[in-house]
Amino acid sequence: MRTLIDIPEPQVRALDELSRTERRSRAALIRQAVDEYLSKRRGSPDDDAFGLWGDRQVDGLIYQKKLRSEW
Repeated sequence: MRTLIDIPEPQVRALDELSRTERRSRAALIRQAVDEYLSKRRGSPDDDAFGLWGDRQVDGLIYQKKLRSEW
């Protein structure tokens, strides 16, 4: 899909310089930048679960032993 965006001139110059250095098209650099941005914003499902216990005041191991003792 094609799209039209406005990019400030300093960014266009920086992209052109990088394009020459890496011998890749400006469009390829922009596609890569968008891919990297989206992957950072999306994260992974594992990241969503990471740290869920962090705001609890109870030690996780003590909590686990208490629950298992009820069995």
